[in-house]
Amino acid sequence: MIIFLLACIVSFVPSIALFRWLRDRQGKGEAYKTLCNQTLLKGAKSILLIILLSGCTYVVLRLTGIQNKNPLVYQALYDFIVLALVEEVVKYLAFRSMVKKTDYAYSWQDAAILMTIVGLGFGMLESVIYAFGASPAVVLIRGICIPHAGFGFLTGYLYGKRRKNGSSSQMWMCFLPSWVLHGLYDFGLSEEFLALNDNLATVALLLAALEIVLVLILVRFIRKTGKQTIYTEPLQE
Repeated sequence: MIIFLLACIVSFVPSIALFRWLRDRQGKGEAYKTLCNQTLLKGAKSILLIILLSGCTYVVLRLTGIQNKNPLVYQALYDFIVLALVEEVVKYLAFRSMVKKTDYAYSWQDAAILMTIVGLGFGMLESVIYAFGASPAVVLIRGICIPHAGFGFLTGYLYGKRRKNGSSSQMWMCFLPSWVLHGLYDFGLSEEFLALNDNLATVALLLAALEIVLVLILVRFIRKTGKQTIYTEPLQE
């Protein structure tokens, strides 16, 4: 029990450290920090809508009876729709509501950061739920990978890019890459997928490492674009 509790505590360190680094960057005032805090809370609250919508889509999927006819296809639909699609859509909507309501003149870089923070808020609360019944190793792996932060960065980066280029239509397409990668990540780690071939375990590990890679890209992006006007000047909402 002590080992499990220690694993839970340690698993939150990467997410908290990343959030504090994003929020407490030099040159940013209190308005920015307040917005980051509010965005983290918004991301955490989004789990309520996600649970509701995931429950509804799960019931619809079960009613099709496909779980009895083709378990592999059922698992793919479950991972890509019930989990990945619902989560990415709701997180994106939470981000959109924040940037629409705020008076803060956010930039392309800020958009990437704020969407990442939405993912951190949701991911940390989700980790608490997943911790029940999980092993200490699984809890630690989820903590190290920083669930949802990388996918959040990808969506926020694409959103900021479209805004910067003046593309105001079809903004929903910003979360499509994150949805696909998220679905592949969940499906690649499923028992049904791994049962196809023993060698697919390597693919599963690579998909799990994808979260870490995206977070590293985020860090590099922030450091590289810190003083570049194209990334730091306010966007037109």
